[in-house]
Amino acid sequence: MSEVPAVNLEGAVPSHLPVLPLKSTVVFPRIFIPLSVGRKKSLQLLDDLSGVERHIAVATQLDESAEEVDFKDLHHVGTMVRVQHLLKLPDGTVQLAVLGLRRIRLTDVESDEPYLTCSVEMLPEISEDILSIEREALMRRAIASFQQLVALAPHLPAELGGAAGAIDDPLHLAYYIANHIRLTTEQRQEILELDSSKAKLERLLGHMSHELEVLELGRKIQTQAEEQMGKAQREYFLREQLKAIQRELGELDTEHAELS
Repeated sequence: MSEVPAVNLEGAVPSHLPVLPLKSTVVFPRIFIPLSVGRKKSLQLLDDLSGVERHIAVATQLDESAEEVDFKDLHHVGTMVRVQHLLKLPDGTVQLAVLGLRRIRLTDVESDEPYLTCSVEMLPEISEDILSIEREALMRRAIASFQQLVALAPHLPAELGGAAGAIDDPLHLAYYIANHIRLTTEQRQEILELDSSKAKLERLLGHMSHELEVLELGRKIQTQAEEQMGKAQREYFLREQLKAIQRELGELDTEHAELS
């Protein structure tokens, strides 16, 4: 999963789109993400895509374990995406890579067969009226917290921190961070549904603060465990050395006794 720094997101949202339901995944605008597709209706949807601009809607399921889903089983705030790459595998599943374009709302069902198609409307994020210095301060805090996380979390590649520092748009930054840090599906959906970049970044700062506390505590516990283990190992080696010396001394005493 990766951020795409320069994407042309201009253009109208179609009045209706085929909908790809997602399990345990939220796709954010401006984010490039791989997906795996295996359900019959979803495969049919992908088979029917044509043209250069292969646009679909993606929406996250309310119940990630459900196999058969319809309009009422989905979060109605989702994302219009462009299918960038599509690869059919020998087992019948499809791997695809999509680029999030715009936040949308699914408003009604157009058809259920052969797959779900919905009426959609663009759901633009609010451009809040905040001072440029406040915006810069908020972005700096978010970038600093994210870079701290990258430094501590083994699952986050080091280059993510530098890439975050190069983002100059608060909305893009919010989606970039939300895509990479440890969040539940519900928390990611909440970030998508919050209307302003300020609200998104403030919520993410709370999540990152919690994660940093957990990671710092984990590192402290690990350090203490390693120190205890080191102490125990040192004591073990000292005891073994003492036993060896005592055995050596005992053998010398025996030899002296025999010579006498």
